[in-house]
Amino acid sequence: MSGINKAIILGRLGKDPDVRSTQSGKKCATLSIATSEKYKDQEKTEWHRIVLWEKLAEIAEKYLKKGNLVYIEGKIQTREYDDKGTKKYVTEIIANQISLCGGSPTPKENSSVGQQEQTISDDVPF
Repeated sequence: MSGINKAIILGRLGKDPDVRSTQSGKKCATLSIATSEKYKDQEKTEWHRIVLWEKLAEIAEKYLKKGNLVYIEGKIQTREYDDKGTKKYVTEIIANQISLCGGSPTPKENSSVGQQEQTISDDVPF
């Protein structure tokens, strides 16, 4: 029996997407999304690292900016890297779907706000 690895996040972007290209020319965007929980009179914020590839990275670069409310679906992945001889680990959500919530997806240069939601999916299977 295989397992299920699915993450769903609804939160606000903490900064504009960081978009880069790999040596082979594929675009990759990383997002920092905050989710908050309130209990009694305290609030706890959790930060999530989201990775978008190719088409989704291009869309993020064009439409997303700090403060946007975004719905993300994807899978959780932990990877290991070497930092000056020390092994480090990072846990990320590899997105396969994003939904821009609370406004129509207009390019950053023309940021008019509408009341639509736009869902964009990548055809990457889990």
